[in-house]
Amino acid sequence: VQLQASGGGLVEPGGSLRLSCAVSGIVFRNNDMAWYRQAPGNERELVASVSSAGLRRYVDSVKGRFTISRDNTKNTVYLHMNSLKPEDTAVYYCRARLNSKVPGYWGQGTQVTVSS
Repeated sequence: VQLQASGGGLVEPGGSLRLSCAVSGIVFRNNDMAWYRQAPGNERELVASVSSAGLRRYVDSVKGRFTISRDNTKNTVYLHMNSLKPEDTAVYYCRARLNSKVPGYWGQGTQVTVSS
């Protein structure tokens, strides 16, 4: 199983980025997908999720700015991030999970830095 995250980088406050996570080795359409992030000194937090049925959820701090989407034809989940703030700086990880009873699989992380 592989989850390959990409799209991170350095962006100025107010800017945008799109993260991608390409998945292989599992039946992508059957898995719930999520993006987490971890800033230095902080615990990893759930940012956004999209279920296999397409239900989306967001942490309050990113509502209205981030959009999670999935393309089951490309086995890829995306995180569109707009109006980025310095507090969004973190390593972003994608996770695939079949259901809440299993730990799932993690990608390797991609660094997002928001700074002027």
